[in-house]
Amino acid sequence: MVHGGAADSVRRGHPWIYASATAHLSNGPASIVRIVDEDGHFLGSGIWDPGSPIAVRVWTRNPTEDVNARLFRARLEAALAIRTELFADGATTAYRLLNGEGDRTPGFVIDRYADVAVLKIDGDAARALADTLLADVEAPLRAAGITTFLDRRGKKGEPPTLRARFGELPRTGKVEVKEHGVPFVVDLAKGQKTGAFLDQRENRRRIAELVTRKQAPRIDELGAQTGRTGQSETERTLGPRVLNLFSYTGGFSLRAALAGGVVTSVDVAMGAHATAQESFRLAGVDPKGHAFVTADCFAFLEAAWKRGETWDVVISDPPSFAPSEKAKPKGLAAYRSLHHACVRVLAPGGTFVAASCSSHVGLEEFVATLDDAALGRSDLRLLETFGPPPDHPTLPSFPEGRYLKLAILA
Repeated sequence: MVHGGAADSVRRGHPWIYASATAHLSNGPASIVRIVDEDGHFLGSGIWDPGSPIAVRVWTRNPTEDVNARLFRARLEAALAIRTELFADGATTAYRLLNGEGDRTPGFVIDRYADVAVLKIDGDAARALADTLLADVEAPLRAAGITTFLDRRGKKGEPPTLRARFGELPRTGKVEVKEHGVPFVVDLAKGQKTGAFLDQRENRRRIAELVTRKQAPRIDELGAQTGRTGQSETERTLGPRVLNLFSYTGGFSLRAALAGGVVTSVDVAMGAHATAQESFRLAGVDPKGHAFVTADCFAFLEAAWKRGETWDVVISDPPSFAPSEKAKPKGLAAYRSLHHACVRVLAPGGTFVAASCSSHVGLEEFVATLDDAALGRSDLRLLETFGPPPDHPTLPSFPEGRYLKLAILA
């Protein structure tokens, strides 16, 4: 039984019911349950997870619809049809096939990397019921061109494990894919999420367009910055200077480099730089022409500011600073501190690109961490903001699904 405003949320289509809003549930194993309000009226059916703060993930509000393998297949086929339209030109071979709550399959995400699909399950209940619900997915996945379907599991802080539900594991654990025609390497065995951050795909394309528009520093700008009136041959041939913070496997870096930028990529993970350099070489870009720095980004920014270094484009895409509602105040303070440090190394006339993947931080709250007081300067304007791409659909009633935010200031 669901009480309070939670019942109204379910009626509006929100797919989560928190444990604090439920009653009359036993401590038995995870199961598929029917959901009713305080008056006994049917609300929906979903997956009950007795050990999670999210007690029930709602799958359907149709009283004649059962949560089973047939429903899962129908939802998967509907999701595949949308992706077929979105990526019909074949220029992109890495994207999300099934987006959990956004495709009305709460707890289940499937990402595509060429002909390999990777499943990621959220929640112990969904994991316990996975074999039952996914009993009939091979045929539609194969029809979509998937030859290998991997189940990726692992606790936070531990290396993930990959199990083939059908097909064979890639021998190296890596695959080559394309994004808007640009090739890159994905490490399925060691990468974050299902292997890569596919949600930033359209923003990586936007970075390429932004860097293309940027011109090499003009003679008068160089003179103003250095006190010189001339420009060396090296300075004339170099493109815009781009700083990519929390660069991970270098998606933003590669697109910026292909657009003519000279890129400095900063991340604490040396292994991620190695994968990034593989992608550079695959795309025909010599990584030796760019810098890959293994460092804490806050420390790097402080040292760069003290040295007087600046970049024409600064990109900040950190991990979530607010993994819970309780952590939000501290997370917002961290964003403000980071953004202040970023714009201190932004060259005059430069562009700052700030991103957040914190679902507990709304767009307006995130934009507030970019105000004049936070940045310590008053010459930047908010040009555009963006959310998740269309292969990461969300529900209107589910703001948590619109976790990704990217802001461009100049």
